[in-house]
Amino acid sequence: MKKILALVAFIGMGLALIGCGDDKKSAQADTKDNAQEKVVLKVGATPVPHAEILEFIKPDLAQEGIDLQIVSFTDYVTPNASLNDGSLDANFHQHKPFLDSLKADKGFELESIATIHVEPIGLYSKKYKSIDELPQGASIAIPNDPSNGARALLLLDAKGLIKLKDSSNLAATELDIVENPKEFKIKPMDAALLPRTLDDVDGAVINGNYALQAGLKSSDALILEGAESPYANILVIQSKRLDDANLKKLKNALQSQKVKDFIIEKYQGEIVPAF
Repeated sequence: MKKILALVAFIGMGLALIGCGDDKKSAQADTKDNAQEKVVLKVGATPVPHAEILEFIKPDLAQEGIDLQIVSFTDYVTPNASLNDGSLDANFHQHKPFLDSLKADKGFELESIATIHVEPIGLYSKKYKSIDELPQGASIAIPNDPSNGARALLLLDAKGLIKLKDSSNLAATELDIVENPKEFKIKPMDAALLPRTLDDVDGAVINGNYALQAGLKSSDALILEGAESPYANILVIQSKRLDDANLKKLKNALQSQKVKDFIIEKYQGEIVPAF
């Protein structure tokens, strides 16, 4: 009888060990499944403020099962090419007039799904403290892409430094200047390089994100774009993914009250929420 009881106990212990092994395997399988369920979203962005804002929402998206991976760029065109070919899931670095211009030029099938903030563009100078000090024939550098170049010219027009044929034309070029009383020399240059040109030109019209990166403040600008600007920065995705649930989660995170408060507190008016 004792031998039978010992045998039963041994078999029971073996079954228990097998059960523990099964539980361990089950737990490992669950962990593996959870890892597999994690969705990766690659979002292209320029460093300031776009990547900073995306970093801020990473923990919130992680709680929703999204691994947000931020890919930094220093120009405006490459993030759109990368999004169009599927290397990115979204990008956040541009305004709609720029996107529309690029789509018309390149045929990219991209769409804006959210308006996030405005970065006022401004005229900066290391040599002069006011627009009245700008001399006859002063050199003024502006972005060389069609959208931001027009934006710079519209700013100069709005502040009375030049006069355009149509002050509402978002595609204006230097050829549309009909009055230039001080004979300013307009010099188109790569937008990212404009802060570095300030030692070489009399003034430069610089996008807000590049001004921030260079340590320039809106209060440093001789003239600054107003809140009426149509150039709000947007979240962009491929046209075919408009119904993607995970991209909608990204949109909702960016347009949250939490992000609005973050922008107001961190940037102190240098950029302004647009939602």
